[in-house]
Amino acid sequence: MRIESETVQATSQDAPVVQNMIQLENVSVEYRIPTERIGTLKEFMIRYLQRRVGFRKFRALDNVSLSIHKGEVFGIVGNNGAGKSTMLKVISRVLRPTLGRIVTYGKIAPLLELGAGFHPELSGRENVYLNGALLGYSREDMDRVFDEIVSFAELEPFIDSPIRTYSSGMYARLGFAVATAHFPEILIVDEILSVGDEAFQKKCNDRMIGFRQQGATVLIVSHALDRLQDMCDRIAWLDHGKLQLVGQPGQVIEAYRQEMH
Repeated sequence: MRIESETVQATSQDAPVVQNMIQLENVSVEYRIPTERIGTLKEFMIRYLQRRVGFRKFRALDNVSLSIHKGEVFGIVGNNGAGKSTMLKVISRVLRPTLGRIVTYGKIAPLLELGAGFHPELSGRENVYLNGALLGYSREDMDRVFDEIVSFAELEPFIDSPIRTYSSGMYARLGFAVATAHFPEILIVDEILSVGDEAFQKKCNDRMIGFRQQGATVLIVSHALDRLQDMCDRIAWLDHGKLQLVGQPGQVIEAYRQEMH
């Protein structure tokens, strides 16, 4: 059955009794990829106008249906190119699905890429307010949590330095601190816990556990399988855009490891 593309965000008050905070119904994301390598944009445009560019279709997600419950820490595993980040992007409304329907309930805080939304020439302080605005918060909202953000990120000596001088770990700490400064009903995290030292990773874990205890839903992608097994209530395994298995962390990770080996 073909379902037209639709992405819906509702308020948390509209959530059904079963409290599925995220629902994917037959979701597919399809790209058109040139069949041959073209060296320059000029050459591509000439060939395109002459209708000499061939394309093939590639499905990053293929007919995925999934429900994620209120208060869950839900993990996604799979090889590179399996469709994990694409799934997070369609849930975050960064991408629109080609087919299918996505419904989310409540405010989403997406942390999809290190430094996403940061301007390299602005200071850490200025980027806190810029990133907060991109997440939908007012300056007054950010004023209230600014000191806590800087403290959590451990960037007090560097907060007025340009972001371009930050290491990848500093990017990660500041990005996570801003995205989680306010309570999110849905927190979406892509590989952020693989960056930074062990102490910072523990702080991230503790904060997400605190959010879960308050009823937040956490959706996380990571290659750190042991950490996912400890953190998650359920895990989904994606392979070439298809949903292979959803279930208890130990069950899914064991099946994934056996397939990989």
